[in-house]
Amino acid sequence: MNRDLSVDWDWSAGRWHDTRTGSVEARLIIAADWAPIRAFDELMANHADAVYGNVLPVLRQADLRIVNLECALSDIGSPICKSGTVFRGRPAHVAALATVPFEIATLANNHVLDYGVDSFRQTLDVLASQGIRTVGAGLNADEASRPLIVDVQDVRLAVVNFGEGEDLTAAGEGPGTCGWEPERVADTVRAVRAEADIVIVIAHAGLEYIPCPPPYVVRVFRRLADAGADLVIGHHPHVPQGVEIWGKTPIFYSLGNFVFYQETDLHYRKIGFLVQAEVSRRGVCGGQLIPYAIGEQELRRLTGTAAKEFRDVLRRVSRPLAEDGGVEAAWRGFLRWYGMKGFRNEIGGILGRMEENPPKGAAMLRNRLTTPQHREHWMDFLTRVMEGDLEEAPDWARDLAEEWMTRRGTPVAEIPV
Repeated sequence: MNRDLSVDWDWSAGRWHDTRTGSVEARLIIAADWAPIRAFDELMANHADAVYGNVLPVLRQADLRIVNLECALSDIGSPICKSGTVFRGRPAHVAALATVPFEIATLANNHVLDYGVDSFRQTLDVLASQGIRTVGAGLNADEASRPLIVDVQDVRLAVVNFGEGEDLTAAGEGPGTCGWEPERVADTVRAVRAEADIVIVIAHAGLEYIPCPPPYVVRVFRRLADAGADLVIGHHPHVPQGVEIWGKTPIFYSLGNFVFYQETDLHYRKIGFLVQAEVSRRGVCGGQLIPYAIGEQELRRLTGTAAKEFRDVLRRVSRPLAEDGGVEAAWRGFLRWYGMKGFRNEIGGILGRMEENPPKGAAMLRNRLTTPQHREHWMDFLTRVMEGDLEEAPDWARDLAEEWMTRRGTPVAEIPV
């Protein structure tokens, strides 16, 4: 394990502290996926700040706020043919970002281009009209890969944002996102270190809904920490995943959902956490996790017993990251849980869709073959079937996957108003 003992992690409080970085000069909040969809659509259009519930005061105490905009904000364009669901908010929904206010929106995700290039351009204009700066997508590859540098109090902050470029949406000569080129991103981190006091890397990556990040994500996130990132943060899995200190760099593999409503009572899709980072010109001084539950009308901060349970669960799912072979064991546990039944169901669903809607089915299969999360999943699964060791994953890892994928119960119902 590559751990710098000058960085102390306190699970009882959900905090970490770096003893070498001096006094706090600014506080940042980093949030995960935000989209005014489903149950949140009308609420966010008519009451811009209501959806944040009692998490709003926490957001407003920060000196800078960063969120992942997981959709277009547009009233033009048509839905693209893609593997998954398409999302779009309205231009008026930008008020729900501005009221907090979020100053930075990361865009390297799999939904910002769901309604095409013109819709994406309008989204950029809508955000700019409210003074919200963007990173991670652009009108060409250079724009999409360019880090964002901002001053917060007296601290110069660089934000680097990239994702897996699902559905082949990574930018080239034309518009798109900053895609999955880990070595290029590492080079960007090394280069921007000379310009900034703090470098934060935010990535939209990994297989959805599983408890522990796949080995390929862990390798890349640790590589970015080694390249000089002060903080590495992931989202896209839509459930919380583990935390580790790699060297002196905190890595948060998935924050879970934020303002992103899913019509389900699956427990882990209804909770998430903010990262509050305390920074100085000498580095990240420390920070804390701020967990919340997601209800039909608002977020609700977890406190007391509910917060302790969340920290205990996150500590449990972080253990594989600290153990030799733990990441691989957790991954094998998920593959064992998924099993031949899961693979048959997934393949059957794709083939059935190709019969009823060939373009949609083709997009689903193409995405499985070209996007790292699905490609790594299928390749590792098929290899283990060929080698006859699919069932050899440890029981704890298989049980952890089952818990994350099947536990029900909406936690917000258990939290006092």
